[in-house]
Amino acid sequence: MSQIKDINLAPSGADKIAWVQSYMPILNHIKEEFERTLPFKGKKISMSIHLEAKTAYLAKVLRAGGAEVYVTGCNPLSTQDDVAAALAAEGFEVYARHGVSEEEYRDHLIQTLSCRPDLIIDDGGDLISLLHGECRELGANLIGGCEETTTGIHRLLARQEAGLLDYTMIDVNDADCKHLFDNRYGTGQSTLDGIMNATNLIIAGKTVVVAGYGWCGKGLAMRAKGMGAVVVVTEIDPIKAIEAVMDGFTVLPMDEAAKIGDLFVTLTGCCDVLRREHFEVMKDGVLLANSGHFDVEIDKKALKALSVEDWERKPNIHGYRMADGRILNLLAEGRLVNLAAGNGHPAEIMDMSFGIQAKGLEYLAKHGKDLKNQVYAVPAEIDQEVAAIKLAASNITIDTLSEAQKEYLGRVE
Repeated sequence: MSQIKDINLAPSGADKIAWVQSYMPILNHIKEEFERTLPFKGKKISMSIHLEAKTAYLAKVLRAGGAEVYVTGCNPLSTQDDVAAALAAEGFEVYARHGVSEEEYRDHLIQTLSCRPDLIIDDGGDLISLLHGECRELGANLIGGCEETTTGIHRLLARQEAGLLDYTMIDVNDADCKHLFDNRYGTGQSTLDGIMNATNLIIAGKTVVVAGYGWCGKGLAMRAKGMGAVVVVTEIDPIKAIEAVMDGFTVLPMDEAAKIGDLFVTLTGCCDVLRREHFEVMKDGVLLANSGHFDVEIDKKALKALSVEDWERKPNIHGYRMADGRILNLLAEGRLVNLAAGNGHPAEIMDMSFGIQAKGLEYLAKHGKDLKNQVYAVPAEIDQEVAAIKLAASNITIDTLSEAQKEYLGRVE
């Protein structure tokens, strides 16, 4: 039985789902296809993913394909209670509430797996970690799953390299129709969205320090620059650092960037990116935000230990007063600021990512039992199909090769 905050919130959540559905032509197309082909008939799907309107619509698309769908969140602060209620009102099993404790969050993950799923969608690797640990028996029917985000892929690859991956997983994060758009344009826009929503402060004229120049960092740096910020990038990878320089950004070590930044955003997937020595030299009034999956990129324990006072200044902003009077402001508890303090990525962007998810699960349903226990790339034909649907929905046509051109390109000389 679902565990949500209040079923009476369902009408508000249903309105949100209906709104995003209007702007998700890829999922609409796939839903119509799934209703005809029923690729998940008789199968159970467990989802651990940021529970908001776009995710809810993905769940509805999977159910249209014949699946029983069980849903939870992947972050205690990203669940929208009205959306969870809307899914529960439509008969989905939903285990999620905004702001749950770590223990409750873990319990919701376990309950979502208790159906003994055939397929999973994971975001950050929490489901797969449980299936390799205390919930191993709940994976008896598992054909495989899809992983949504960079952090989760890091965890999967580490497990695979250690010879400890017991299931087939598809790397959705590195599909072209995911990382080129979701990570870059989605994270870039939604991160600033969440920050501005929480603070009501201007971006123009501020020095914005972007920690990490992967696809998410590139997207944020691009958007911050477009809004009039001075952008500083910090990196550990020399190639990405050179790329940032050639994209027109200043590159500094964090020890130096910490002295000049007004707004800091971490997007690395690593821990302790902003640490004690950085807090000690930061300016009064700085804003500290994270757009990486876990709340470990900003060392909250060190921030607390350095402060002589801390308090909630307003929703999603916690102030830490240093001994010298400076106040450092942590946004959204150091969790994903774009979801904890905002609405996440735009619907048109998640349409592409969730199109990959839906088709990835369909691929697993058809072929998963013939695959090894390893991490697989999304098949190129799925990437191409999702891109083609997106173009068609946008009334954009592109060129095709003539037979002579195909012969030329395939010629061996």
